[in-house]
Amino acid sequence: MKNLFTFQKIYKAYLDCRKNKRNTKNAIKFEINLESEILKLKNELNDQIYTPSRFICFVIKEPMLREIFASDFRDRVIHHLLYIFLEPIFEKKFIFHSYSNRKEKGAHKSIKYLNKFIRQITKKYNNEAFFIHLDIKGFFMNINKKILFEIISKNLKNEKILCLTKQIIFCDPLQNFHKKGDKGLFQLIPKHKSLFYLPNTQGLPIGNLTSQFFANVYLNELDQFVKHKLKAKYYMRYVDDFVILSKDKNELIYYRNEISQFLKYKLALELNPKKQVLQNINNGISWLGYIIKKDYILSRRRVVNNLKRKLNNFNKILEEFEYKQNYQMELYNFKKYPDIKIINKILATINSYYGHFRHANTYNLRKNLYENRFLYIKNYIENKDTNFYSFKIKKDFLKNIKRAKEKI
Repeated sequence: MKNLFTFQKIYKAYLDCRKNKRNTKNAIKFEINLESEILKLKNELNDQIYTPSRFICFVIKEPMLREIFASDFRDRVIHHLLYIFLEPIFEKKFIFHSYSNRKEKGAHKSIKYLNKFIRQITKKYNNEAFFIHLDIKGFFMNINKKILFEIISKNLKNEKILCLTKQIIFCDPLQNFHKKGDKGLFQLIPKHKSLFYLPNTQGLPIGNLTSQFFANVYLNELDQFVKHKLKAKYYMRYVDDFVILSKDKNELIYYRNEISQFLKYKLALELNPKKQVLQNINNGISWLGYIIKKDYILSRRRVVNNLKRKLNNFNKILEEFEYKQNYQMELYNFKKYPDIKIINKILATINSYYGHFRHANTYNLRKNLYENRFLYIKNYIENKDTNFYSFKIKKDFLKNIKRAKEKI
């Protein structure tokens, strides 16, 4: 057990970690000295002297204002390493219909099964049925660290892994952090959604792999209660959003009351009183950005409006560039073509939204947005197919960029 944390395991964790973080400054620094960095982590972990580095604290605006405490890259490698040890233990304990941050799951898979639930409970839409949609008030900020660690301790016997788990759970980001970005945004975060106003015995930093995984471990207790104690057949959860279907509206009220008590006394959580929906299935179920109707699926208006707003901003950027190119380039020595990084960002954003749309009945929406909202964007990207599923950068633009580079 002396060398539980091997070079090979840490290297595997590094490969997993770098998939989405390879171009960050600290990731590049780690990669330049890869072998020595891994050996250093290996020795620190096996000698149990590892300590987390400084956090970077900032606020993101979308999909809503959120306070983020981002770990250093080397700490993210440790998070992935811990996940490698813990995931096989807990994955077999999770219920099938828990969909967040799990292999072969995800939001779109949950949509598929929610549709299946609706067909089953209504006997292919012939019978009446109801649903209740609930979520947990300030979930990540209200996770009780002591309860979380007790849950994990019951299922984990290895002392070194348990020690590392404890260190990550009880790490207080406020002891070592640096603020970045617009400092004024911090004042807009409600106090109950900020680690700055909570006791250090509760709350996990949003964004870390371990926080996402621990969230599933924590709410697996709820999943087990709903499935095995309440015996709710049609139940699914995505992070702290969950929905239950039933033929009896009163049964759903009973479930809600029992869940409320369980959360309060077992997990120190409470239901969000402002986000409780109990309705007939025929009204449609709002779930993860979609409206699930019995015979079709729509994208929520909020998602569509968010894309429209981003398209407007992108068009303004490109319109301004083309104005400068046509009328002021010689005077101010502007570039002839927009930065490829900007076009790639626009492309990635659009394809992300269109990837969301393609899981709903949105052909007319996708076509209409392209024809009426892309405007200047059409000069740089084009449709990949006739169904408006995704887009690509125009070949002519790429050729022009290449020629411009060759002339430098």
